[in-house]
Amino acid sequence: MPAESPIIRSFDARAPREQLDDLRRRLRSTRWPDSPGDAGWSLGTDPRFLKELVAYWIDEFDWPAAEQRLARLPRFTTKIDGLGIHFVHARAADAGRRVLPIILNHGWPDSFWRYTKVVELLTDPGAHGADPADAFDVVVPDIPGFGYSDHPSPALNSRQVAAVFARLMSTLGYDRFVTAGGDIGSHVSRYLALDFADRVRAVHRMDAGLPAYDGDVSQLSPAERAWFEAVAAWNQAEGAYGAIQRTKPETIAAALNDSPVGLAAWIVEKLQSWSDGDIGSVYTKDEILTDVMIFWLTQSIGSSMRMYNANAALPREQLTRRVEVPSGFSIFAGDIVRPPREWIERTANAVRITEPERGGHFAPFEQPELYARELRDFFRPFRDAAM
Repeated sequence: MPAESPIIRSFDARAPREQLDDLRRRLRSTRWPDSPGDAGWSLGTDPRFLKELVAYWIDEFDWPAAEQRLARLPRFTTKIDGLGIHFVHARAADAGRRVLPIILNHGWPDSFWRYTKVVELLTDPGAHGADPADAFDVVVPDIPGFGYSDHPSPALNSRQVAAVFARLMSTLGYDRFVTAGGDIGSHVSRYLALDFADRVRAVHRMDAGLPAYDGDVSQLSPAERAWFEAVAAWNQAEGAYGAIQRTKPETIAAALNDSPVGLAAWIVEKLQSWSDGDIGSVYTKDEILTDVMIFWLTQSIGSSMRMYNANAALPREQLTRRVEVPSGFSIFAGDIVRPPREWIERTANAVRITEPERGGHFAPFEQPELYARELRDFFRPFRDAAM
């Protein structure tokens, strides 16, 4: 007999009052470190910015209102191989049209939060000045270990997550679909295209990952060699967080899971460093704290970091596989370690590469209209074939 389909339940998270009271108590009793004068962001999170953010967090931030905003999205949970998966599933506004299903994969340090601004732009493009024929059915899951999905032990790597998400799409009735992502979500999208090429019609990514190459480096183009050097320099200057999360995530997790200010400092520094512009001009305080609060309330900072350790154990041959599924890349101007065209074309069947002038690592949140247009433009030729 065929296996029963997993049960899908509506999801609406509401933090209990005692949890919010405990958070406020912890914030008020923060033991602040001494500040290095006017260092700003040069040594990590700017203490002045962090203190201002925490003061707002204590006295003005309204988490129940933020929960209500998140609840406007159609959110669900289901079990995939015994693992609880939280996801947004928003259907195209015009159900009579032949729409394209898309699964959007987030990265770190975030969750489904990354795509909250683009869901409606993709499901109802006609209401936002775009062609209604470009509508998508949108699925945005929390990666296991992040947000409201279960926290697996041991952590899953990106390839294993891709397999879970392929089963999620089957559960939702989508035999064929397209996928997009950035950061860890770019890796998940890549493995969806590699391991489920018969189901994934096209894949869109915001990066090409960190370089993995087993050939003769001297045979690479000058731009590729320069990029390898730039990545090494970036790792030296900015990669300490990654080294910790790959090797000793439990050490820092003990601190970040216990201190909301420590957790905010860890996350906020990445929003500042990886976004296109100063954090205060890119995000509102409410937007920043919504991202942080999801980690705090779900206690997912440790489990999210453990995925770095799991990915570090992926076999080398998995990292060097070439993606043959038609691939699109939007390399945003404000993002980090931006790969050259030659590397993208070496590692993937790149049919479209663009370089938007605005937006950084979190472009779906920073520049939602621009990001949604990138997806609509890239996937348009693949619509009929994906049905």
